Amino acid sequence: MDRIDLFRIFARVVEGGSFTRAADSLRLPRSTVSTAVQDLEARLGVRLLHRTTRRVTPTADGTAFYERALRLVQDMEEAEGLFRQSAAQPRGLLRVNVPGRIGRRMIAPALPDFLDRYPAIDVDLGVTDRPIDLVGEGVDAVIRVGHLPDSGLIARTLGTLPLINCASPAYLARHGVPMAPGDLAAHVAVNYASPLSGRIAEWECGAAGTVTLPARVTVNSAEAYIACCLAGLGLIQIPAFDVQDHLGLGELVEVMPDWRAAPMPIAILYPHRHQLTPRLRVFVAWIEALFRARLAVQ
Repeated sequence: MDRIDLFRIFARVVEGGSFTRAADSLRLPRSTVSTAVQDLEARLGVRLLHRTTRRVTPTADGTAFYERALRLVQDMEEAEGLFRQSAAQPRGLLRVNVPGRIGRRMIAPALPDFLDRYPAIDVDLGVTDRPIDLVGEGVDAVIRVGHLPDSGLIARTLGTLPLINCASPAYLARHGVPMAPGDLAAHVAVNYASPLSGRIAEWECGAAGTVTLPARVTVNSAEAYIACCLAGLGLIQIPAFDVQDHLGLGELVEVMPDWRAAPMPIAILYPHRHQLTPRLRVFVAWIEALFRARLAVQ
């Protein structure tokens, strides 16, 4: 195993805090990862890692070496990209994590275009609404909706998702059609609880601010949120793209179009690195174009 491969493996162990996580993210046997780190320590003549049964952490020497090793790995990947058959043909495995509905409705249907453009790139697409530790889980980038906490990651805005108010025809037949915020006193909502914090999302009415609506059902996934609305259990506020098909079929109806909540920002995030890998660079450019096209028609 050459030195750059040893450096790459060591960097992934430090980032993941675990030989097993590093092995999984690199798709190597755990024994190979452990042996590579031992070989590197033997070459350097220093101990690079503190090892416990729960976690692996770098020593002082390991921390200093990690910074140098990471730069060398990044520089080598960039240099290799310059001298391959074509700089426009990056290669390798790209690991991306995206929210459930966005992954299924927007990204997965468009992926054949990306794979046709870049036949040497393979994509590991994780679809989940839970928080992701990019470094620890070996993920190259995530797409997230909503206002982002300060995480130390690079965030590139992809646009905003318009939100609409909607209900099922059966619900409106029973409770009437609300026309303005003052009408909501006679209505109920389906509550949406954040999978991360458990906080219940407030019902927003544009310039009128927030309104407290009673709810008998609380969910923590977009799929369940829509399903409950279809079942007539209450009003929901949701990105328009999520329910376009249901609106077209008449299964859901938009209400209070003049009192929409503020659009939700959407962004792609990736670790702060000296240089993006070629495969991540082209994916970011592709996803930006995809979202510009999709969001422009809403």
